[in-house]
Amino acid sequence: MEYFYYFVLTFVLSTLFALGGVGSATALVPLLNMMGLPFGLAKATGLFVNTSTTITASLMNLKRGVLDIRFTFPLAISLMLFAPVGAYLSKYVDVNIMKWLLVAFLLFSASMMLFGKKETKVIYTKKWLLYLIGSVVGVFSGMIGVGGGSLIMPLLIILGYDAKKMAVAVSFIIPFSTFSAFLMYANTIHIDWILIGVTAVAALLGGLVGNKIMHFKLDSKQIKKILAILLYLIAFKLGYNLIFD
Repeated sequence: MEYFYYFVLTFVLSTLFALGGVGSATALVPLLNMMGLPFGLAKATGLFVNTSTTITASLMNLKRGVLDIRFTFPLAISLMLFAPVGAYLSKYVDVNIMKWLLVAFLLFSASMMLFGKKETKVIYTKKWLLYLIGSVVGVFSGMIGVGGGSLIMPLLIILGYDAKKMAVAVSFIIPFSTFSAFLMYANTIHIDWILIGVTAVAALLGGLVGNKIMHFKLDSKQIKKILAILLYLIAFKLGYNLIFD
């Protein structure tokens, strides 16, 4: 029955977040942990779910020729190399500290959904900065078990990059960084492969259902407001548990 509950949770979250055009791992990781999964396994599951739901879009963008490989390369390499570093370092960081980092990430992601503006502040295109952003975000995302797209996108937009170009680039690089971090977790903790398979299937089905529902022309802004409220609630619940449990 536990696997059934995990399937339902992942399916519902993947459907909802597909409607908003964002990944569900941000909400899935803390909720799985609240349901009793060890934090490390919850993070590994979220990373694999993120990989399985984004790899198809990545390959399609590559096939369609809409991807700027020269721009994507610094981010892809740095994320793929440093996400496993974050996953490895998580062994030496107190669990409560990582959970507080996840609370901060949830609040940031929710706030970007509600208040984020797609406005450029400066124009700065140095390659070394892309490597730096990818490296820092890779360590952070690998440590808390999320994709990192919610962090990279606003940073790149502030630096003056085109939002549509960024969306394509980020959707391409995320599965490689999440999978490399997942492999590190697979080598350092006990992985429940049945859980991984159940949640991956649920996430793929949820993504398909969410994309089908999108054809009804739902208001994406209203959906993102609902998702933001959900992330706020999860963040407050996680924070409450950390303080009072």
